[in-house]
Amino acid sequence: MKQLFFLNLLIFNGLIVPNTAYSAYVDTLEIFSTSMRKNIKCLVVAPESYHVTGKPYPVLYLLHGHGGNFAGWLTDAPQLLQHADQYQMLIVCPDGGYDSWYLDSPVDSSMRYETYISKEVVGFIDYYYNTRRERSGRAIAGLSMGGHGAISLAIKHMETFGAAGSMAGGLDLRPFRKNDWDLKGVLGEPLINWKNWEEASAVNLIERVKGREDLQLMIDCGLGDFFLETNREMHRRLLEANIPHEYIERPGEHNGEYWGNAVDFQVLFFHKFFEGE
Repeated sequence: MKQLFFLNLLIFNGLIVPNTAYSAYVDTLEIFSTSMRKNIKCLVVAPESYHVTGKPYPVLYLLHGHGGNFAGWLTDAPQLLQHADQYQMLIVCPDGGYDSWYLDSPVDSSMRYETYISKEVVGFIDYYYNTRRERSGRAIAGLSMGGHGAISLAIKHMETFGAAGSMAGGLDLRPFRKNDWDLKGVLGEPLINWKNWEEASAVNLIERVKGREDLQLMIDCGLGDFFLETNREMHRRLLEANIPHEYIERPGEHNGEYWGNAVDFQVLFFHKFFEGE
C-alpha cells in the first residue's frame, strides 16, 4: 500500500474527536473520478491492527445522506472507530455529492456517482488497501439518500457487493416529485421523464434479486420518519418476492440520533455476513 497519512485526532467540519479508547486509523483521501474528471474526498477507517500483508480485511462502504458529505458518518457515529477495531474491518465513507442520490444521471452527464462508487472507489480501495476482493468481503449501507444508494448499488452490482443496508432510506423516489432534494436535476422533470423516476427507485429493482438468496439485506427505519411508508413498501415487495431480508421499525425520527444508533446494528449484521454466519 502506498503511504497514506493517519490521524489520532479526527478533524472535520470544525469538529475534533479525540481517538483515545480505540486506536483505529483514519485516512483522508482524494479519489480521482475518471467518469466525472475530478478529485473527490473520502474517509477510510482502519483497525489499529491493520497491516498491508497477512489476512485481508472485509470492507463496509457507508454512504451519507442528501446535503451531507464524506465526513458526516464520523460526526453522527464516532463509535465507528470502535467497530473497525472490534470487528476487524475497513469502513469507507466516500463522498456522494450534495444531491446525486448515487445515480448516473440520465439528464446530467456530469453526475456519475453510481459508476464512481461501484467501480472507481471500490477499485481504488482494493488497489491501495489489503482487502478481501470478492463480494463476500464487501458490504454497502447508507442513511437517507445513502440508504437508497446502498440498496440500489448492491442490487445493480451484485457481482461487487454481497450485502446492503438502509437506515431511514428514501427507497422510492416517486412520491417525492415536489421537494427540495433536486431530484428533477438528477432524473429530469417527472411529467416528461417519468420513466427515469420509475427505473431509479430502489423498490422497482426487486425483480433483479428474485430467485437469488446471495444478497443479504437489512432495512431499518424510524416510526416518525417521513420515509417510513416507502420502507414498508420495500419490505412488502421483498416479502411478496420471497427475498430473505432483515426489516426493523422502531421509535425515532429522520435525524442523526436515529441513524447514529442504527448503524451499530447494521455493522453487527455485516460482521456476521463477513464471518459467514
